Amino acid sequence: MGLEVSESPDPSGAAAESPGEAEEFEELRPLLFSIAYRILGSVGEAEDAVQETWLRFAASATRPTSTKAFLSATVTRIAIDVLRSARVRREEYVGPWFPEPLLSDPYQDPARAVELADSVSMAALLLLERLSPLERAVFVLREVFGFGFDEVAAAVGRSESACRQLLVRGRRHMADGRQRFAADRRERQELARRFFEAMQDGDIDGLQGLLAADVELVRDGGGKTPQFARPVVGAANVARVLGTVYPWLMRIDVFFERQEVNAQPGAVLRDRDGRILQTLVLDVLDGQIQAIRGVSNPDKLGHLGPVADAWALDREVKKLRRRPS
Repeated sequence: MGLEVSESPDPSGAAAESPGEAEEFEELRPLLFSIAYRILGSVGEAEDAVQETWLRFAASATRPTSTKAFLSATVTRIAIDVLRSARVRREEYVGPWFPEPLLSDPYQDPARAVELADSVSMAALLLLERLSPLERAVFVLREVFGFGFDEVAAAVGRSESACRQLLVRGRRHMADGRQRFAADRRERQELARRFFEAMQDGDIDGLQGLLAADVELVRDGGGKTPQFARPVVGAANVARVLGTVYPWLMRIDVFFERQEVNAQPGAVLRDRDGRILQTLVLDVLDGQIQAIRGVSNPDKLGHLGPVADAWALDREVKKLRRRPS
């Protein structure tokens, strides 16, 4: 599938959008978003990349031989450019940086369901951050979506042999950071159910029994919400924090909405009015929870709905805790 184009001359000399073009694009939009999101780790930036892809497609005076190849290559190039500039901003980010949470991947392909689910997890996206923009794009197109090397080469503007080398390096970086003994979906969901029940009940001992000895609790607030000064490490410490903090949140009517986040067990925390306070995702390996990652930066939650005022809720909890028992 190449990127050759065939001429579709317009008598006026200008490109014109046709109903067929719009329909073709909409059919491919889920794929384009999924490619861009995995390269960028940002819902907003991925949506912008898809929109820019449409503008270029609609403005073109030529029709591609393969619309899928053309659009996939276009969105990939745009995403690579955006990622290069985004990396500078991420170096100045306050606190830990996590990808924007994704509750549902719009692109589904039963033949690649495992690759798609694994590649969108928080753990995998954080590993992808270790790759250069070109390595990341090549890895996503080839390993996740199964594009041929000719298509990958055309998309990133490198030779096929260069893309093979980029893929080898990308695979090595990804393999170095992966942990073994990933749990199956049923095991993850059962562990998550017990975890969230124990957290709501303030069952510190119950929580500790579900956590790996070196578990980490990390939250991305971007300096815009109350957050821990540093990651909380160790089963006893994490269990104590979760078993103490979250029961207080329940007392001011913060509630959990259990659901998968980035294809992993997790939850959305909402205030009494249903506004989003935070997302949580659990990294489950070898029958234990290895990491708990929260995203509370309001800039990363707006695509999910109205965002809660975390500072106001924090003041409310502190006021409640000061009251005589």
